[in-house]
Amino acid sequence: MMTSHTVKRPCSFQIGTFITGKWHKNHYELRKELGFGANGIVYLAHCSKGIVAVKFSDNNATIASEVNVLKSFAKAQGDSLGPSLIDVDDYVVNGRVYPFYVMEFIKGDSLLVYLHKRGNEWLNVLSLQLLAQLEQLHQLGWVFGDLKPENLIIQWPEQRVRFIDVGGTTQQGRAVKEYTEYFDRGYWGLGGRKAEPSYDLFSLAMVMLTAAYGKRVPKAEGGLKELGERVKARKELAVIEPVLMKAFAGKYASAREMKQELADTIHRKSSAYHRPVPVKTSRMQIRKVKGKQKKSGRMAETLFLILLVTLLYAIYMLGLIV
Repeated sequence: MMTSHTVKRPCSFQIGTFITGKWHKNHYELRKELGFGANGIVYLAHCSKGIVAVKFSDNNATIASEVNVLKSFAKAQGDSLGPSLIDVDDYVVNGRVYPFYVMEFIKGDSLLVYLHKRGNEWLNVLSLQLLAQLEQLHQLGWVFGDLKPENLIIQWPEQRVRFIDVGGTTQQGRAVKEYTEYFDRGYWGLGGRKAEPSYDLFSLAMVMLTAAYGKRVPKAEGGLKELGERVKARKELAVIEPVLMKAFAGKYASAREMKQELADTIHRKSSAYHRPVPVKTSRMQIRKVKGKQKKSGRMAETLFLILLVTLLYAIYMLGLIV
């Protein structure tokens, strides 16, 4: 689980520090802190290849594990699931060794910022993208684990969801090694922390709920009943309620299954919304229309008579003149 800012920060460096890798001799200038957790700190940095993200840790095992995850991500078919791995090295200062790895810096907005700008109509589209990516990740034998809005970036200009912070990514069958309580099914009393596809799918449903509200709504008692009430209270969630409740209950065996049911539900609701509705005309409306028709007819008759009288009068006057 990500730690609070009161926790001691491992391997913290001043902004502006220039570091050189012990083995590959690549140079990096640290320009901004992007985030930190229990296992390390991530910095925005500049190097010969441009802007990158650099993660430091005082734990070699953490770096090795996350590097393996990023290498596995690179094996996914099509678009990369997470940041591309660029470099792995050690930084030695004052006799102390800090392992680090360098990855692609993904430009874009976090999920909640993106939806705030574009509107919640994009929520289902992005969720389908996420499910497609989770499907690939699960097929590679991993569970993302710490799935939450802060770990999702909508990349510019592709409008594509990308995973960041792979610290919680765990091999299936093991205990999830890093998670955030609010998106954890154990916290809601709805399952354990075994790394399996249904764990990520619960977290995704919580991400969708959080995105619809624009924030984390504090838990009261937990359980399906409370989550169901929150889903029904938001119209954008109520239309996909069966899918969300099934994910909360851990009834999806795979991301593919949830993706298909979500797509089908969206399609059905959309078709129902756009179906032409027969217009029923009341007797009162018919009377009003007939009344208007009668008035129009009377006005035409009156105009005709006026014109006729005018014409006859003109003929009469011409006759007198002649």
